Amino acid sequence: MDVVDGEMKIEKEYDQGFRVEHEGDDHQGRLPESSKIKKKKQKMATRCDQRYTTPPPPPLDLPIKFKKRIRAFGGSDIALVIQKCLFKTDVSSGHNRLSIPLNQIRQTFLTPQETEFLNSGNNEKKCLEMKVMLIEPSLRRDTISLRKWEMKKASGSATSMYVLVGKWNSVAWRNALREDETVQLWSFRINSKLCLALVKRRAKSNGYFIEF
Repeated sequence: MDVVDGEMKIEKEYDQGFRVEHEGDDHQGRLPESSKIKKKKQKMATRCDQRYTTPPPPPLDLPIKFKKRIRAFGGSDIALVIQKCLFKTDVSSGHNRLSIPLNQIRQTFLTPQETEFLNSGNNEKKCLEMKVMLIEPSLRRDTISLRKWEMKKASGSATSMYVLVGKWNSVAWRNALREDETVQLWSFRINSKLCLALVKRRAKSNGYFIEF
């Protein structure tokens, strides 16, 4: 009887130990159903938050205050030249220029004569420039230089772009332009003379863009 009781006791302890170990493994390896559901809901909520907090693209319309400013100067033929995210080089004082890549220009803003004039330059050091009036984001009026650069790559090919140079550092500083900020460059004409307007677009907390 002692032997039988001992065997029963050992068997009982073994059985209890196995169940405890098995339950422990199951707890560590698999999440309870309630935890799975909770985790799934949290994941869905995160996706919804991301969907609604992602701002829409900036409106492709010149803000009213810029339209009024342009009309006050007698301007017309307003057109969007480019909408871009500012690169580090666009706000670097060492570069002193805003790049306008040709492949990002939305519509032609130069006359054939102006295009031919800017194309007559050789490189970024010996190129011709046009002096144009610029309305800054602050609505301040200034004059800036427009040039065309041919940037040569290591492969031997070249990339063409227009650039605003000369007083660009002052424009960037006065208007607190920052890397990764979205800006729009608009063109207009005053007595057929080319002019430009720079608009800052920044997302508000509700996801809509406003100009500065």
